[in-house]
Amino acid sequence: MERHYSTREVCEVLGIANRTLRRWIKEGRIRAVSIGGRWRIPESEVKRILGQPVEEIKTPRVARVVIYSRVSGANQKKELENQVEALRKYAEQNNWKLVGIVKDIASGLKEDRRGLWKLVDMAKKHEFDVLLVAYRDRLTRFGFKYLEELFKAYGVKVIVAFQEPAKDFYQELVEDLIDIVTSFTSRIYDKRSHKYRKVVEAVEQAIKDP
Repeated sequence: MERHYSTREVCEVLGIANRTLRRWIKEGRIRAVSIGGRWRIPESEVKRILGQPVEEIKTPRVARVVIYSRVSGANQKKELENQVEALRKYAEQNNWKLVGIVKDIASGLKEDRRGLWKLVDMAKKHEFDVLLVAYRDRLTRFGFKYLEELFKAYGVKVIVAFQEPAKDFYQELVEDLIDIVTSFTSRIYDKRSHKYRKVVEAVEQAIKDP
């Protein structure tokens, strides 16, 4: 049976953009078949465009992807798994090879997240090519660009799958705000002091009040 290439593979082999390939398909300049709702291009068509034998066609290496999902609290484990499932489908749609899933249950403000540092270690060892996250704030609440450049330095591209924030986005912002206040207050007052507890309680109450 003749092999059929995905649109991404054909774009890489021919050195063209995806929109160009889709235009060619629409104009009938290249023959494509729909398999499972996705365009697939017969190997003979790739051969015709390139003007070379099929055996000489270099198949591009499939990108290795690691999924990273994060939530702030243990009561959000369902959301954690929802992120993973959505990202699995996203990776499949892009024909990426899933080589790992890393999860964190911690604030996006924390820099000592075990999962985050595992990603950095894996990137240093060149174990994957794409880091896939659902939303920018899943990777970090602040300093996204810095982490993006760090992974880029190790040859890893960070891809954000979705633009709309998660349903509990604002709740997590509230929790992060409390974390910030707690952190700074602890530097001013002893955690066991009355003033420390009073400041933290005041912030929590202000957030609860409509």
